[in-house]
Amino acid sequence: MARLSRQQYAPGDHPDWEPPASSVGVLGWLRANLFSSWFNSALTFLGLYIIYLVVVPLLDWAILRADWSGDSREACSSGGACWVFVRIRFEQFMYGLYPSSEYWRINLVAGLMVATMAWLTVPRIPYKRYGVVFALFFFPVITAQLIGGGNFGLSEVETTRWGGLTLTLILAAAGIVAAFPLGILLALGRRSQMPIVRAFSVAYIELWRGVPLITVLFMSSVMLPLFLPEGVNFDKLLRALIGITLFQAAYIAEVVRGGLQAIPQGQYEAADALGLSYWKKMGLVILPQALKMVIPGIVNTFNELFKDTTLVLIIGLLDLLAIIQAALEDPKWLGYSIEGYLFAATVFWIFCFGMSRYSLAIERRLHTGHRR
Repeated sequence: MARLSRQQYAPGDHPDWEPPASSVGVLGWLRANLFSSWFNSALTFLGLYIIYLVVVPLLDWAILRADWSGDSREACSSGGACWVFVRIRFEQFMYGLYPSSEYWRINLVAGLMVATMAWLTVPRIPYKRYGVVFALFFFPVITAQLIGGGNFGLSEVETTRWGGLTLTLILAAAGIVAAFPLGILLALGRRSQMPIVRAFSVAYIELWRGVPLITVLFMSSVMLPLFLPEGVNFDKLLRALIGITLFQAAYIAEVVRGGLQAIPQGQYEAADALGLSYWKKMGLVILPQALKMVIPGIVNTFNELFKDTTLVLIIGLLDLLAIIQAALEDPKWLGYSIEGYLFAATVFWIFCFGMSRYSLAIERRLHTGHRR
């Protein structure tokens, strides 16, 4: 249908004109957000000046004058960042003290992890249910067998030699997978009508939320073996995983409880009117809505767990940050701590930012009209 000219409209009719070019697109965004008034304009120019003062010297130090090639600290003579240190120690930062001839086992696990995450997160890939089963029950067993070894002709590698980013990802992934369902059960228990279950859940949550994680790790590594029967001992990594899981489950429980309290009472009554049992009511009606509402809080808790894995260095486990600190104590590389810590910060930022962006994608996909 041809577009009518302005003169062809009857008196009283007002055609929809296109908005002015200065109010849409990049120019419109700049006017609305950065130059809407003289005060905002002044703040914008002040912010640009501060960015210039900070970013330009940083880029000059980190990229333009940085040293990238070489095999010793003598190659770092330009006065910029010495990325030679990170390049030489890169394998140690990724694999810890794992035997170099067995790196393929960790690489295979990393490939399986990426494939499993793609299976679960990419909407177009079918059979998500089987992907969840594989991720929860088969992938941990495969990972333990490949990295730990001792079976199927694989040489055994003690957990004391695990380290670097590999250990950080193992601690974070295992903690998230184990703490999430436990946290849901604790949240349900805290809202239960059974006094014993509710009292136990409240006591558990308040106890674990009242102590710092560093104390939990110290107790699990140093004090727990003192209370075990003679001859009974748990691996240090396993004790750390149990401590992290029990600690983080209490925080997840409170996040989920907030979602449960946000569900209108009519949803509970409607599920009861349909004759659903307690677990069907929670699994089919209440929890899907509650978990959708608290996605930001859950992902925030996961991000905190990922960063809190650095505390395992106090019990002798060499995660990414600990292995970098150990490398900085080498007399050959004294004075290059900024490069090491900046590398660790970049790695942690990439993973945390990735989880945050994926949570936003989940929120958009599950949005059903609750957002305002």
